[in-house]
Formats: sequence, structure tokens, C-alpha cells
Amino acid sequence: MKITCIGAGYVGGPTMAVIADKCPDIDVTIVDLNAQRIAQWNDDDLSNLPVFEPGLSDVVAKTRNRNLFFSTDVENAIREGDIIFIAVNTPTKTYGVGKGMAADLKYVELCARQIAEIAHGEKIIVEKSTLPVRTAQSLKTILSNNAKNLSFQVLSNPEFLAEGTAVQDLYHPDRVLIGGDQTPEGLKAIETLTSIYARWIPRERIIQTNVWSSELSKLTANSFLAQRISSINSISALCEQTGANVSEIAKAIGTDSRIGSKFLQASVGFGGSCFQKDILNLVYLCRYFNLPEVADYWEHVIKMNDYQKRRFANKIIETLFNSVSGKKITCLGWAFKKDTNDTRESAAIYVTTALLRDKAEIHVYDPKVTPEQIYADLDYMKQHHRSNDMTGIAGDMTTKELKDLVHVHNEPYEAMDKAHAIALLTEWEEFSSYDWEAIYNKMYKPAFVFDGRNLLQKDKLSKIGFEVYTIGN
Repeated sequence: MKITCIGAGYVGGPTMAVIADKCPDIDVTIVDLNAQRIAQWNDDDLSNLPVFEPGLSDVVAKTRNRNLFFSTDVENAIREGDIIFIAVNTPTKTYGVGKGMAADLKYVELCARQIAEIAHGEKIIVEKSTLPVRTAQSLKTILSNNAKNLSFQVLSNPEFLAEGTAVQDLYHPDRVLIGGDQTPEGLKAIETLTSIYARWIPRERIIQTNVWSSELSKLTANSFLAQRISSINSISALCEQTGANVSEIAKAIGTDSRIGSKFLQASVGFGGSCFQKDILNLVYLCRYFNLPEVADYWEHVIKMNDYQKRRFANKIIETLFNSVSGKKITCLGWAFKKDTNDTRESAAIYVTTALLRDKAEIHVYDPKVTPEQIYADLDYMKQHHRSNDMTGIAGDMTTKELKDLVHVHNEPYEAMDKAHAIALLTEWEEFSSYDWEAIYNKMYKPAFVFDGRNLLQKDKLSKIGFEVYTIGN
């Protein structure tokens, strides 16, 4: 058996590496049209992988060129693969019908057309990207009308990875979900994919459903998790007005077995490639199927997340005497969460954007995100953004003006030297180990710290002399 994965990103790379590790008798080939990305996966320097995940480099080192291969030869990989995973990007549309909400499926459609043109014999096509309900039917229609000498089944096998723990999630998943047609041919294909995962995952953790339930389960899972974050963040705003402590409340309600303690950490807001995109996709689907009340319900999860980021940025401006123009604000962290270099929908981008509108001088340090990525994120915000007051840098700000105001550092103490305020926006553990007394001595006074992740010890910083703002207390 041979497996092909189209897409060498955050989903395809780690997933295929673990499959290759657990199935040494199966050749796994990951293909991507981005030659630079493939070169990084093939680089002898494993610190140069395009995806940073704890433990991933060890898995790649063990399997690469044994039975795990990275290539730009998409046609040959499609021709050779018995199972073809589609793990390409499905961003939110920035144009046309569904702009700002619907998933853009152009890359998925291109994959389907390429498979139809090249593939022969029997193939199992697996949706691995996060997709709206009934995308499988679109794939079937394209394949049926364009393929020659091809017998195929389309399965849905959504990923449930948390960035930062993706490798462990793959080795020890809560569940694996596989959906397909409930026909003899479809059930056979489901069993074929199940037998691969069953090499290391107990059968009782592999859930088999129809294809529609599988597709919708992914959107639903991420929407429920994001809802919990927005719920506790809404309470954090009330805590700040009443004197209650949101961490104590989270602990109190988290001990209730009906609620549980996970995803109750108040913060500046959620980010990442999935939560916002999947909720917006769910909202679009509900509106499409004329369910406005359901759509409004889920849309408010996004609105609360925007509110939390906006509230945090406004707190910085208000505390610094209603103006940050010309003031040095240091942003600790740019990735959307610790232990990843993924910056998609990071709270840091939105908070920084709000501060830039007030002409703040931004200094950024993140241990894993490159300067090129940071500038690319801000440049993207200038061109594509949802129509609310949280996004969009002043329209007359040129790229040069942007770079004049934003400075990226590869050393944290330099980034904080002579700063008016520090905004902690990613929960990297190293931030809590810094010499905060030395940092305080080199900052303008009063020295402000805005801890958007409730990572630091507020009492300790206050004793040093900092004015400290945390979320929800």
C-alpha cells in the first residue's frame, strides 16, 4: 500500500510523519507545489522544518527517506498512491459570495480535478482539510464527471489536533473519526483506513459514521471549544468590574464534572487556523440553510472574541493616559499560542493593529516566529480584514511606515529596553523566567505590564514596582 498526501502544512506534515512511523511497511509521500516548503522538510537541519511542533523533528528524522518522502512531483504521487489525503488550505473567502465567512474551496477543487485527470484504478480519497458539510458530494461530482478508468470512494477523516501538542495528539488521540458512504464499497473503504489507524489506536477510539456527520463533527467540535473560551472571557470582563477573580471562578466551575476544567483559561482571546474559520463557516452554513437564529448564536462567539481583543487593546491605550503615539510598546509573543510558530488569527496581530492606529511604536519578540512572518501578517491586515472596528490598519499607512513603527527583535531584553509598557500576548513559558527586576529598571516609569495570558505572578511584579493588568482580576 502507498499513501499520498497533498499538502505539506500543519496538518499533512505531522499526520503523515506519525502514520509513516507506525506503519513502516507503507510508503508515505507528501507533496506540495511550494518548492521552498518541500526543501525545508528535506533539509538536513531539522530545526528548519516549516512546522514547529514539539517532538516532530524526531519523528521526521526517524522516518524520512525510510518510508516518508517529501516531493513537488504531485502527478507521480497521485498516480502511485492507493490512498490520497487532501490536506490543503481552506481559508475563509475574502471575495464574492460568502466573503468573510464561507470556506474557500478552490484548492480542494483543484486537487479533485488533478486527481480526476491523473489517477487510474482504485483510489480512496480522504478529506483531511477542515471542510463544510457536503464537500464530499462536490468531490464526487467532479471526479465522476472528469475521471476515466477510475474507481473511487471519498472519505472524511477530520483532524482534531491542538497545535503545540499535535504529535502527542496523533500518537494518543481521544478519537479518530472516519466517515464514508454507507454502501458496501464505502464501508470497505472505511475499513481500509480504519485498519491503518488501528495499528496503534484501539479500535474503540475509531468512530465510523456517514460522511456528513464526520464533516459536521469537525466544525462542531471547534465551535464548542471556542464557545467555552468566549464564555469565560465574557465573565472576565464582569470580574474586572466587580472585584471577583476569574481564575477562582474557573476553578470553582471546572470542578463540576458536568462542565470540566479544560478551555476555561481567560485570556486576550483565541486565535489559530481553526476556531474562527470554522465558526464563521458554521455561521455561513446556517444562513445558507435559512437558520438565522442558529447563525446568530454562533456568530456571537466570534463577536465576544473580538470584544476581548478590542477591550485589551483599549485598556493599554487608556492606561497610558489615552495615547500611545510615539510610545514604545513591547509585545511578548506573536504566535497564537505557545509551542507553535503558527500566527494565523493570533491575538497579537489584532492588538498590535489597534495600537498602530494610535501610532504606537511596536517592538516584538517571539522565540519561534520570524520577522518576515510578522511583517507579512500586518501587511495582510492592511489588505484583507473583516468589516469591524477591530481590524484594519489606517488606510493611508504605507508598508514603509508600517516597518518604521514595527521592530522585531531576536533577543527579549533588547525588545523591552526603555519600553513604556509590555503586552504579553502568547503564553511562552520562558517569559515567566525572565529577570523582571532588571527589566523594570530599564523601563520608563510608571512601568506597565499587560498580561494577556495570566502567565506572570502579579504580586511579584507589583512588589518590584510594575503597574500590572491581568485578565479578569
